[in-house]
Amino acid sequence: MSAIKVKSDAIRLRSQGFSDVIDITEKVATVLGRSDVGSGTVTLFVIGSTAGLTTIEYEPGLVHDIKKAFERVAPEKGHYEHHERWGDDNGNSHVRASILGPSLTIPFNNGKLCLGTWQQIVLIDFDTQPRDREIVCQILGN
Repeated sequence: MSAIKVKSDAIRLRSQGFSDVIDITEKVATVLGRSDVGSGTVTLFVIGSTAGLTTIEYEPGLVHDIKKAFERVAPEKGHYEHHERWGDDNGNSHVRASILGPSLTIPFNNGKLCLGTWQQIVLIDFDTQPRDREIVCQILGN
């Protein structure tokens, strides 16, 4: 029986904010390829409280639909107590990110992510300005 390995890495990127949807599938696959772990799980965690991670079919229509859906749930122009407390403008960003969540776990076998044909890993940055983002990648397996 082989020992369980834990490898950590990171993905760094620049987002545009305002519900910017960024396909990071290839970046995750590259991180996985740098590890010497064949099968297991990769857990992704975006640092910060105004962005989240999920999987979608990354195509322009759905990207537009996702942005519209979050606008209905937590409107940009809505009233947020967060604005009153801190004097800023990104209360909706925090609400959206908390709904989506900061982490995602994906299984992999033989060094390949177990994703469907039309399933890509995306970061959605909800903040009200461009940001440098870091996504921690922790690989667990053998």
